[in-house]
Amino acid sequence: MGLFLLLGLFALCVVIGVPVAFALGISAVAAFWFEGLPLVIGFQRIISGINVFSLMAIPFFIFAGELMFHGGIAQRLVRFASAAVGAVRGGLGIVNVFSSMLFGGISGSAVADISALGSILIPVMKEKGYDPDYAVNITVTSSIAGIIIPPSHNMIIFAIAAGGGISISKLFLAGVVPGVLMCLCLAVAGWLIAVRRGYAAEKFPGWEALVLSFAGALPGLFTAVIIVGGVLSGVFTVTESGAFGTIYAFVVTLLVHRSISRENFVIAVRNSVRTTAMVMILIACAGACAYMLTFYRVPNRMEDLLTGLTDNPILILLMINAVLLVPGMIMDMAALILICTPIFLPVTNSLGIDPIQFGMILMVNLGLGLCTPPVGSCLFVGCAVGKLPMEKAVRTIWPFYLAILVALMLTTFVPAISLALPALLGV
Repeated sequence: MGLFLLLGLFALCVVIGVPVAFALGISAVAAFWFEGLPLVIGFQRIISGINVFSLMAIPFFIFAGELMFHGGIAQRLVRFASAAVGAVRGGLGIVNVFSSMLFGGISGSAVADISALGSILIPVMKEKGYDPDYAVNITVTSSIAGIIIPPSHNMIIFAIAAGGGISISKLFLAGVVPGVLMCLCLAVAGWLIAVRRGYAAEKFPGWEALVLSFAGALPGLFTAVIIVGGVLSGVFTVTESGAFGTIYAFVVTLLVHRSISRENFVIAVRNSVRTTAMVMILIACAGACAYMLTFYRVPNRMEDLLTGLTDNPILILLMINAVLLVPGMIMDMAALILICTPIFLPVTNSLGIDPIQFGMILMVNLGLGLCTPPVGSCLFVGCAVGKLPMEKAVRTIWPFYLAILVALMLTTFVPAISLALPALLGV
């Protein structure tokens, strides 16, 4: 009955429009009250949920992404991507994917990717004769590269939700190959659609222009080197690398490119504070909810349920992916990481699956949910930027969904995709 109250009240709050963070907190406190547990313990769990030093890296990553978004780094990355891969049939679609891979690896935010790159590329693609639905769909689906390719604050959230025993350095390295693989799958899908619709190729600007565009994009790209390289080399902790990356991004946008104004800096600060507050409240309330899920032995019951249906690891992984896809369509990614990790991680551990690999499966799976109706935030933002009704985008987005599903299946059933790079570098 207590578990029914916890899940039912949470579902009710979400349906009537209560923010997910508050829905988690309300349902957790109600479950504490129903079980007769001291409510002070519930509030202690809420506070302890964010009393983790590693979480200090999240506001730094968010602020660095906002600075680069408002500081003109996105335009330089697009220029470099266009010079490098624009000469392919449907070149601007490939440019879109390649730009997302570069910018996502710097900002770590899918929504920032769409806002920055979509506002640049979608109007240009329309002017060049690309259909609006193609421009929006490839922008929306490629944006989730920022969730998988490091640095990603969602990986930090996963490490915390998994109990803090997972190396964030390993998670960062593990995300490189799945992220690039997903972008390659999307690029192939984009190219096939471009060939079918007869989109033209861009003219190759020449090697000199390619080198110059790379030189212009290099200072921005070096932000990811500082953040990820600092962590992997052991010079910085994750929090310190986020701080130094933010300082570097500020110096580049202010002194090197001289492209950020006082107004844009204020906007970047305001957006960073708002986003950080939302993430922290969500993590805090999810901590209390996760405590009650453990109290009701939900992870054990889920393991018994899945293993009772079949003892085939392949079928169990397929069921886990199917279960994750459904809430991914209607809930925020950070909340799902915090809720689903303590439920499904014990199941995958019992199958002998490395927690790092499960983290990559979770990132790709829930990233797909950001692009799906009815509540996919990336789909909403992309349609708003592209001025396209969502129903028109959804009608033709399915080839890009298939591309992400291919990457998801490969990440699920080929462990080396996630684990080879960390093992190769000995992290």
